[in-house]
Amino acid sequence: MTEKPTLLIVDDEKPTRDGLRAALEDRYDVYVAEDAKAAMELLERENFDVLLTDFRLPGEDGMKLISRAKSLARPPICILMTAYGSEELAVDAMKRGADDYVSKGRLQIDELEMRIARAVRRQGLETENVSLRRQLDHKFGLENIVGESPAMKETFEIVQQVAPSRATVLLTGESGTGKELIARAIHQLSPRARQPLVIVHCAALAPTLLESELFGHEKGAFTGAHERRIGRFEQAQGGTLFLDEIGEIDATLQVKLLRFLGERTFERVGSNKTLTADVRLITATNKNLEERVKAGSFREDLFFRLRVVEIHLPPLRTRPGDIPLLAQRFLREFARENNKVVNEFTADALERLMSYAWPGNVRELRTAIEHAVVLCRGEKISARDLPRQICAGERGGPAGATGAAPLFARNDLTVKEAEKQLIIHALKETNGNRTLAAKKVGMSRRTFHRKLHTYHLEGF
Repeated sequence: MTEKPTLLIVDDEKPTRDGLRAALEDRYDVYVAEDAKAAMELLERENFDVLLTDFRLPGEDGMKLISRAKSLARPPICILMTAYGSEELAVDAMKRGADDYVSKGRLQIDELEMRIARAVRRQGLETENVSLRRQLDHKFGLENIVGESPAMKETFEIVQQVAPSRATVLLTGESGTGKELIARAIHQLSPRARQPLVIVHCAALAPTLLESELFGHEKGAFTGAHERRIGRFEQAQGGTLFLDEIGEIDATLQVKLLRFLGERTFERVGSNKTLTADVRLITATNKNLEERVKAGSFREDLFFRLRVVEIHLPPLRTRPGDIPLLAQRFLREFARENNKVVNEFTADALERLMSYAWPGNVRELRTAIEHAVVLCRGEKISARDLPRQICAGERGGPAGATGAAPLFARNDLTVKEAEKQLIIHALKETNGNRTLAAKKVGMSRRTFHRKLHTYHLEGF
């Protein structure tokens, strides 16, 4: 049964409060208060869908109450009632946050019910739209994965080719290179996008628990199995199952996974009943599975089943040209998230980002930019805002900016200007050899030539 929307009625006249409650309690869970103080105590203690308040109240008036209610983490729909209605008051009420306005002198219960119901529906749609926008922002399609380096462009092409297929995909690469991001992109670009994407981090669970997590179990299958559990394969029916850190699974689970890949069948732990699942499998590892196969710790037949298509994600240190792009993306994200006006990086900050080795790859860069945005005291991120290990000069990274001359001569560069300086620096270091310079900054030759044209460097 669907719960009734909650409604708080605030009026200093008891007959009005009681009359409105009697008229509306069939469709709403109604609370009442006689003044703004009592109303705020209720609003801070409970989540209300609708606040219906008189304008004239003892102490604080109804519009001030609405302003305070709208500042709550989960603000209610606010409707102002008054016997002294005027067009000016209605406009002022809307400016102060009221969602609607009714005159008590002409108030009809049917009309009031209609207005409340319309406001609730509107808020429901707005909430749904916010949720959908949030899902779209985090849907991890290729448009949200940054990279212009040849390796990343090749990755994008493979993802677009493999996504519509049913092929099993193995994602390889160091920790923090974005394997889960690519798995999400494959799912979102596939015909299974409207079905579940289920993610399991294999290293986080003991082997016995992982078997139950993946395949489910029956009641009484083992100590503590008090009820039947549906496994992740069943949860992912029709969609995609992403198994991260696949190299950590034990021999028993490897056999069961191999059988599923061959027959699409499995049994829950403690059951003899064979089940089937239409699930696409994507796996990922930061280990060298071929070496594990040679060592005898990973089945060769399973390895080949998992590696129908392999996508290798390059470490960030091998694609320095992507660092400014990623940094700017993360800067916008965290500036918005933290309500800060931070627009760009100083040249010194960019130089340190470019010359750091990034052992934690894109994940470490993202964390570093969040750190910098939070600590930034102006509109530009400077070197002092960066995490200590980057600020301290622990370099040896991609750009090789450790010589006597600074990579960026000015301290007021935008990301585009810094990219131009990076290209000039690479051309100088390679004596104008464009092929070597493009390789040095992690760009394809075509992209590099396009950048030369963009920055008017053709004659360099």
